[in-house]
Amino acid sequence: MTFNELGLNARMVSRLEGRGLTDPTPIQARAIPHALEGRDILGIAQTGTGKTAAFGIPLVVALSKRQEKAAPKSARGLILAPTRELANQIVENLRGLTSDLRIMLVVGGKSINAQTQKLSRGTDILVATPGRLIDLMERRAVDLSRTRFLVLDEADQMLDIGFVHALRQIAPKLGKDRQTMMFSATMPKTMAELSRDYLTDPVRVEVSPPGKVADKVSHSVHFVPKERKQDLLIDLLDGHRDDRALVFSRTKPGAERLMKHLEKIGFAATSLHGNKSQGQRDRAIAAFKAGSVRVLVATDVAARGIDIPDVGQVYNYDLPNLPENYVHRIGRTARAGQAGRAVAFCAANEMDELNAIEKT
Repeated sequence: MTFNELGLNARMVSRLEGRGLTDPTPIQARAIPHALEGRDILGIAQTGTGKTAAFGIPLVVALSKRQEKAAPKSARGLILAPTRELANQIVENLRGLTSDLRIMLVVGGKSINAQTQKLSRGTDILVATPGRLIDLMERRAVDLSRTRFLVLDEADQMLDIGFVHALRQIAPKLGKDRQTMMFSATMPKTMAELSRDYLTDPVRVEVSPPGKVADKVSHSVHFVPKERKQDLLIDLLDGHRDDRALVFSRTKPGAERLMKHLEKIGFAATSLHGNKSQGQRDRAIAAFKAGSVRVLVATDVAARGIDIPDVGQVYNYDLPNLPENYVHRIGRTARAGQAGRAVAFCAANEMDELNAIEKT
């Protein structure tokens, strides 16, 4: 199947071909036709399978077809994402799909006054993290009453960070006559309940079992005392210094200490976690993407929204508390059909976490 067969107009097909995209991924092939018909969508697919385009393409097509001008302070379409990094990634992808629509990003860590000023002119698509959007709503800087399209991306993680409370504040402000799409790689029970609250007669599009990881990821686990983890990581990293490697730490201080030690002994390393400013986080991702940095040490903030080709290895230096986060962490490798390695370090006190991951 090609994008041409999905009912897209020639202009969109041409733009996709210009980006080297001719054949839709399974989630795109199944979701886009229903979305173009205006149906609500509940999409479940493993990471790295093109979920952003699965909602981005029909959203751009629908907004372009209506040819309306956004009113001051309004947004014709709203996309909510759990992290700044994922929101940035969505904006980049959307801008590759259209040059006609105004796309705006509002996230924490940036000047709220500058965002207020830009919003005063209105926008076609607003990509936001929930916390910053609520801040802008409280300032009366944004009016969602004209918003006819709502997308919830990585909805399962937004549940983990208390998104439900934020959504209850945001959703009633949107127009009732709207199309809603919800996408995720996992399907916890609470997300099923959320979908019943906010989706109307949705089409469920599931191209892999909830929690399934990419087929081309090879998994291994090292049973290692906590105090030996650092030496083991160095030995393993030393075997592929030219490859990109993503190392996950459970805590922000732990990630920073590990990064500084790797840097001290000669690795090109940087860190990404919640104690970093937005500018520092952006620079870390840019350096990792450019290849000037080969090792990125991160907390789970990086498990979503980093779409960087050729990440060969993902190290779970600390096992995650939630087994679903293992799925998202290792989804940073083996993207777009490539192969990758997921290496887990398991200390004696992490056996419960390992058992939960294996069960998932």
